[in-house]
Amino acid sequence: MIRRHNTALRLALLAADAFSAIGLFVVISLIQFGDGWTAAWQSAGFDPFAIALAYAAAWVGALWLHDLYRLRSRWSIRSEFRDVLRADLLIAVASFSALFLFKLPDVSRRFLITLFIAQGIVTLASRISIRLTLGALRDRGYNSRFMLVVGTGPGAQRFADRVERRRELGLRVIGHLGVAAAASAGAEPPKMVGSRPVLGTLDEIEEILHSRVVDEVAICLSTEHAALVEPITRLCEETGRIVRIPLEDLGLTLPGGRVEEFDGGPVLSLVYGPDRALALLGKRLLDVVLGATALIILSPVMATVALAIRAIDGGPTLFHQTRVGLHGRPFQVAKFRTMLPDAEGRLDELQERNEIRGPAFKLTDDPRLTRTGRFLRATSLDELPQIWNVLRGEMSLVGPRPPLPREVQHYDLWHRRRLSMKPGITGLWQTQGRREEDFDRWVELDLAYIDRWSIWLDFKIIVRTIPAMFQGR
Repeated sequence: MIRRHNTALRLALLAADAFSAIGLFVVISLIQFGDGWTAAWQSAGFDPFAIALAYAAAWVGALWLHDLYRLRSRWSIRSEFRDVLRADLLIAVASFSALFLFKLPDVSRRFLITLFIAQGIVTLASRISIRLTLGALRDRGYNSRFMLVVGTGPGAQRFADRVERRRELGLRVIGHLGVAAAASAGAEPPKMVGSRPVLGTLDEIEEILHSRVVDEVAICLSTEHAALVEPITRLCEETGRIVRIPLEDLGLTLPGGRVEEFDGGPVLSLVYGPDRALALLGKRLLDVVLGATALIILSPVMATVALAIRAIDGGPTLFHQTRVGLHGRPFQVAKFRTMLPDAEGRLDELQERNEIRGPAFKLTDDPRLTRTGRFLRATSLDELPQIWNVLRGEMSLVGPRPPLPREVQHYDLWHRRRLSMKPGITGLWQTQGRREEDFDRWVELDLAYIDRWSIWLDFKIIVRTIPAMFQGR
């Protein structure tokens, strides 16, 4: 299950296996043949680098055949050792068989035996290290995702326990929701399910989704409450949450769902929003590479802006403000200061001049702007420190505008789906609708971006942003 959560682990394992195979091939060749190892392979009729790549591909293929890149229902060091050993034996038998069939006596058998023994040891050690490292990072909250479990019965407890056992997925169960009917029938509603709290009843689900960070909702109800599944999934769709429905106790299908396997059982997954795990990983890599590059290239510009603010307007140079990120995660955004130090306290007196219809605030001729602030706002240079938020993983280069907490408190239900993707420094709103006066139109642009998202769309928005900055748009 939860294909997107397993992607990082699978890619890390695959990369480690491939690079360890290439590295071991070269190292053992150096040990056995010395500095002339390339000539030794060429005298045997092989290109040394081509055969190293071929060996790495064969080794990854052998591991793939033994399902060592799948999320296992019962992973253990013993099972990993057993299957790595089987893959090692398979590649060894295949290699020696090929030498016999094609009559290749010049290939060193001692080299191959040493390689296969070392490969098994290194692969097992690297795989265990990767799993333990990812588990430790997840435990510290790095890139964690939060799940709300609907249901308090034995099935809900079993599913939540299974999720929490798979630390490498990075899913944390924040609590359960009970069915209000149980309380109305005179039964005392439980306060805890295992070690997890009961946060309320289904009547409070919308409030809980608004007030807590919830990425996924697991619906673990009995068949007698099957009628509640559809309205819950509809609510999750409107707010951009992923839905997981274990099918052992509740056999049903819903349009748009995909059945995945988790811990030996089927789970129906309904993903509302971008669900291309590799593409999302590519988006993150793009953020890191372009963000780091931009930080280096633009550092002289940022230093100049900082000195200008300090010289003309005085300190502080940077302005930090709480914004709301993915599914309600609060974070501190960094910007160059463009307003007077008491700007936040003067907001209420300017509300009647707000140019935006809706919960956001915008005032073109804002009296709180400093002397440098007008220029920085017009050119969007005040946004440059947000590159640091991108590198930290709190924002993306492209995405919806990061809202203020007070704005989110006044969101309608459909507005909240714009929080289902990381906020960005730029986006469709910045390049197409920045002068738009209707907040609903801003949200429509953000939702259009989420629904149409692709890495190619991100590239196009980034390209459009550059002339928009120079033109003051």
